[in-house]
Amino acid sequence: MNQVLSPPIRPEYDRVLPAFVEAPVERRLPLPTRLWQQGWLRRGLILVALALLWEGLARWQDNDLLLPSFGATLSALFDGLATGEILERTRISLTVLAQGYVLGVLLAFGLTSLAVSTQFGRDLLSTLTAMFNPLPAIALLPLALLWFGLGQGSLIFVLVHAVLWPLALNTYAGFQAVPDSLRMTGRNYGLEGLRYVGQILVPAALPAILSGLKIGWAFAWRTLIAAELVFGASSGRGGLGWYIFQNRNELYTDRVFAGLLLVIAIGLVVETVVFASLERVTVRRWGQVR
Repeated sequence: MNQVLSPPIRPEYDRVLPAFVEAPVERRLPLPTRLWQQGWLRRGLILVALALLWEGLARWQDNDLLLPSFGATLSALFDGLATGEILERTRISLTVLAQGYVLGVLLAFGLTSLAVSTQFGRDLLSTLTAMFNPLPAIALLPLALLWFGLGQGSLIFVLVHAVLWPLALNTYAGFQAVPDSLRMTGRNYGLEGLRYVGQILVPAALPAILSGLKIGWAFAWRTLIAAELVFGASSGRGGLGWYIFQNRNELYTDRVFAGLLLVIAIGLVVETVVFASLERVTVRRWGQVR
């Protein structure tokens, strides 16, 4: 009679291993390496290098009328801040910019929502962007002055034009890149219309939307400064571009460069603080971008 042999059963036990203390698990990076990994420090060094280059060129040129030094420009900027003149001009420009930017963003989202919902909306978006996106916003300002007069209405009109088309194109491209699996998930939950756009398409396309928001902001900011430079004050109150234009006429070159420096500083703050913070709490936190 054959017997079935079963494998021997060995007792189970846990073996506690001694802690590994021969070498640290993580090696601390050298101080220069840790400092170089800080993005704010690298950008700061670039700005310092540009300021030193500016100062060197100004001293070599030795003509304050053509190119004031970086120190003279900072002095003019601090004088304008102390008197409050440049602050008031900046407030006027940013107020107009905020109105035109917000209105352009709302119109862009409305247009792209219509485009992803209906065939007519897609045809409308493609036709309008092909017509108006290549058209410079500043070229519409003479027409805006005829329609709205010399005031904030004209500036807001050209700002909406500067923001609307690049943001609409980026947003629609982001909507088109949303995976079919997410789209089907939204349909399975019965989402339609604005709920489908807001809960499925917008979160998935947020990297492209943020890119469009940044492009629209840059277009709007430079369009506003150019409009104030060319056509002057708005309702008798000039903004930052008008401040630059006036001082150029009076040959206060240091104040002109102070105004330009403030334009650049505002752009850097919005890009590195506002949009960077928004990306950090959304798309970077969600793992949508690296």
